[in-house]
This record gives sequence, C-alpha cells and structure tokens, in this order.
Amino acid sequence: MKQILLFSFIFCSLAMNGQNGKQPFVLGSVEEIQSSVLSEKRTLNIYLPEGYKENDTVRYPVIYLLDGSKDEDFIHICGLVQFFNMMDMMPKAIVVGIGNVDRKRDFTYPTTIEKDKKAYPTTGGSEQFIAFIEQELEPFIEKKYMTSSSKIFIGQSLGGLLGVEILFKKPALFNTYIIVSPSLWWDNESLLLKSPEVLKSSFHQKTTVYIAVGNEGDIMVGDAKRLEKILKKDEGNLNVVYTYFPDENHATILHQAVYKTLEGMYRKVKKD
Repeated sequence: MKQILLFSFIFCSLAMNGQNGKQPFVLGSVEEIQSSVLSEKRTLNIYLPEGYKENDTVRYPVIYLLDGSKDEDFIHICGLVQFFNMMDMMPKAIVVGIGNVDRKRDFTYPTTIEKDKKAYPTTGGSEQFIAFIEQELEPFIEKKYMTSSSKIFIGQSLGGLLGVEILFKKPALFNTYIIVSPSLWWDNESLLLKSPEVLKSSFHQKTTVYIAVGNEGDIMVGDAKRLEKILKKDEGNLNVVYTYFPDENHATILHQAVYKTLEGMYRKVKKD
C-alpha cells in the first residue's frame, strides 16, 4: 500500500511532454492497495485540495467516487470539487476515485434471473466489495490522510445500486449518499423489498441521501421514486432529497446531478 506514481494530465500532446518548456499538469496521485478481501490489487486515484499538508491540524471531508478510474469519472468530478472550492461554495475535500476491475461483479448482489446470470456471469460480488470498503479502503484512507468524519458516497447506475445496498445494509459507512440513476431494476427490484437498516430505530447517525434521475424511462424513474418514498418513511435522522432532471439522460446526468447536489449541500454566500 504505497504511492506509486504521479497521476498527470497533460493538456497537450504527450509526445511533446518535457519539450519546449512544457510541464505536466498534475491533478493528483495514484495509490495501490492490496486487498485481502478481494484477493487483488486495487487502484485509487487521489485528489487533495489546495493547501493540503500532511500532519496539519486541518481535516477534510472525503468523497468516495465509484467508477473513479482516470478514464471514467475521476477527472470531471474533481473539476467540480475544485470549482466549488475556488468559488468558496463548499469546504475543501479529498476525492478518492476507486478504479474499476469488474464493476458488474463489484456493484451487484446475486440475481435470481437466469438470463442475467448467463449474460453477466461475473455478477454478484457486492458483499465482498462492501467488506473491502469497510475493512480496508476507509481505514487506509483515514490512516494516511487528514480526514474528518464526513464521508460522501457518489455512485451512478450499477454504482447507484451499490449505494442503495450499502444504505440498506451498512448505512454507517457514509453519512452522505449521492445516488444517481440507480439500477434498481436488478433482480426484479428485489432490493426495494428489503427492510433498510437506515430506517431502523437502532440507527442514529444523521444521514442525507440525494437521489437523482434523468429522463431515462419509466422503470428507472419509477424505481427512483419508490426509493424516495421508502426512505421518507423516516422523519428522524434521515434527510432525503429527490431531483428529476428532465433534460438529462443516462449518459449525461452524472455531472449535472453532482453539480446541483454540491450546490445544494453547501449553499452559502459567495465570497467577494
């Protein structure tokens, strides 16, 4: 578990890097963590806010981003965080992009649907992936970086399905969930029939859930509304915010949904 290289994004030809005085534009760093739970090495892309110092007294919220590989959602989500920080619209935060190995395996629980078993033979490993988050990933990040108690989850599609599963089974893993276009259709919507741990009287952590869905068809929209209705049965420690984005589809919604969610989470007067 050590930092292995700088994670550089160069907004010019790679062939020209180092020539004519051009320098790499460094967005963050890459960590590799050997997982005993998953029996494999996992890649983490780490964005640290401006002014971050090791062994400082300042501690930062952590955003845990699924589909966090460099060629997935890491770069544009970090851009949103940096923009909101620049505009003094949210606290500075650490972003942990969890790179994928097999997202269908990691983000889904076992299905009873035979055609899905045949079409997606590696699915059904979410229990192990959640254990990885709980037992290895979060302890690793909290030990190595200056983190606060604020832990924010971001997941879309199958990643949103995983977010709902965590919320229903291990809700204390995060205190804010940004769940975008969750694939709750999986296994004939069986997850929505479960009794959520987050609604039980024994669960006392204040938790906020943001649900976002676009113009993505009756099933996707209907399931998101069902989720909202289930979660709004709790009037105590759980705050639920549902937003429909009629102008967005499954491919375009994530960026806009995260932008609007961060804007609403940290609404404040902009500095002069």
